[in-house]
Amino acid sequence: MTPAAPPSYVPVAPAGLTRRARTFVEAHGIRVARPDLGRHRDAWIERGVPATEIDRAMAFEDRWGGLALPPAPFYDSGPHVLRADVPEASPVGGWWFPAGDGRFSMAYGFWIGPGGEFGINGYRWAPLHACIEGWVESLALAHHARRWAGTVTRITGEAVDSLDLEGYEPVPEVRGMTDTWWRGEDSLVALYRGEAVGMNAPACGEAHVYGGLDKWGLHGG
Repeated sequence: MTPAAPPSYVPVAPAGLTRRARTFVEAHGIRVARPDLGRHRDAWIERGVPATEIDRAMAFEDRWGGLALPPAPFYDSGPHVLRADVPEASPVGGWWFPAGDGRFSMAYGFWIGPGGEFGINGYRWAPLHACIEGWVESLALAHHARRWAGTVTRITGEAVDSLDLEGYEPVPEVRGMTDTWWRGEDSLVALYRGEAVGMNAPACGEAHVYGGLDKWGLHGG
């Protein structure tokens, strides 16, 4: 009998991402071994977890589980490896489940919300993006913008709310909620408000302004 081929550590990007994000995942991500969530199904149901919520967590695991991406520019670098775990009843209504452990010990965790949102749960729930795809698109866009920008300006605290975004348009693929990206004539602006909301700490808001971008820098990928 021919032995089974070892699993590939080179990820194949899930469908539905932009070309920029697919390239980012496949060029800079890796796949690591992950547990079989199915073996916990009966035990979770006995604990009162609805079967539909287990199915939702397992669908996330099948699509994203084991994917390790480069550090995020905020949120203490983001999840180390995307990985689902047992769903829990959410204080905001419905059910949610962990999206992956942080790289460091943190005051909040990364979760998939009742509506599929990707966000952080600290003092309160802060949905960063409408879905996990938005988070991955944001990582890919930050990687792209850092590479092509002539200048990168970091803005913190109250100055974030004073940013003038007139003439800018939202970047739709990041599916922004608490966090948003904006595209101007020659610059991209990333607004990171998740910690300000999730930790009830307005001073934790942050913006990154990528300036001096040409057409490729603004739209490439």
